[in-house]
Amino acid sequence: MTLNKILLSTLIVTGLTITSCSNDDMSTPDQTNKYAVPAKYSFERNNATTVDFSGQSSRLLMLEEMGNSIKVAATNGTEVSQSALSQMYSNTNNAFTNASLNTSGKQLKDKTAASKDYFQLFLGGGSTTEKLNVQSLFETQLNLANLASRGATASAGVAGVYLDGTSKRLFAGNGLEPQQVMLKGMMGAVFIDQIVNGYLSKNKLDEGTNKINNTNKVLAEGNTYTTMEHFWDEGYGYIYGVDGTKFWSSYIDQVNADVDFNTVKLDIDLAFRTGRAAIVANDYVTRDAQIDLIKAKLALIPAVRAVYYLQEGKGKLTVDKGAKAFHGLSEAYSFILSLRYTNKPGTDSPYFSKVEVDAMLNSMVSGTNGLWDIDNLAPKLDTLSEQIAARFGFTVTQAATVN
Repeated sequence: MTLNKILLSTLIVTGLTITSCSNDDMSTPDQTNKYAVPAKYSFERNNATTVDFSGQSSRLLMLEEMGNSIKVAATNGTEVSQSALSQMYSNTNNAFTNASLNTSGKQLKDKTAASKDYFQLFLGGGSTTEKLNVQSLFETQLNLANLASRGATASAGVAGVYLDGTSKRLFAGNGLEPQQVMLKGMMGAVFIDQIVNGYLSKNKLDEGTNKINNTNKVLAEGNTYTTMEHFWDEGYGYIYGVDGTKFWSSYIDQVNADVDFNTVKLDIDLAFRTGRAAIVANDYVTRDAQIDLIKAKLALIPAVRAVYYLQEGKGKLTVDKGAKAFHGLSEAYSFILSLRYTNKPGTDSPYFSKVEVDAMLNSMVSGTNGLWDIDNLAPKLDTLSEQIAARFGFTVTQAATVN
């Protein structure tokens, strides 16, 4: 362990308060505590960066390659390799084409439903049994993708290929698209869970001697950062890792594009920068306020997108016997699944409990043929849309108009 002097990266200070908006050319100072928030997520100590979220970047790339492997197989009319995908999920047997992922020492499986709060301390209704069940859910999607890729034409009760315009999609027998359930589902069960119930959990940030070490700037052995700084960065990396445009970052942009939600991108980004600057300055009150803001704003993204895709799907039900709606409805299904991993500030519980989420998901695919039961589907979609919108305080119309 070493004890180093704090050095933030060069900051341009303005007269705004910490809760004000800032543009790309400005930084924001805390008028009370006399420290500045950088305009970009950049922090240094002794002229060396203190930011590292390489593990999170690896997991983003892992999920991207898993999704792409299913997409390529569908496009080429080849069979999806369940074994290769399963090996990617657990990062075994050098399954990734990106060799650096194979040697990264990281995997998606061990971070699935594995957060400090929900699945170690068992807050929010989590349990070890649920963790195993969620991992099994994603393994099942890999099997369903394999079954659908074997050449049959998708139809009610039959897993197979569906031609959606120029795109080939793989549907399970109930009409859900396994690739989308896997992608959006892991965005919740891995990425959101790790962010709000793991790395930004006060139980993790302040665990053991983390707070006193951060206050005294005792650095993690062999590194330029304190353990608390690093945990915060890892939470940030699950959104902005790699090139800042993948998965949740992309959907934040999409929700932000609507006038009804057009501050959410800045709110989340500023909260991450403010919280990190507060950690450097030992201002834990401000840090905790930013945690609550991130929890609330990040939960809004799957909620809005779920309602958007539910309503988009409803509008397509009369086209081609409804199958054109199934891609979007699969996204809606998976964003609803993600709501189970949100964390409502002040509650240590999700906005929707596991029981509530399971009931919503079961409602979508209830009946013999799931989504193929077109005649009974539209009323369900409206009911679910209203249920989600009411819980978050927006209207169905507001969410349905997001691009």
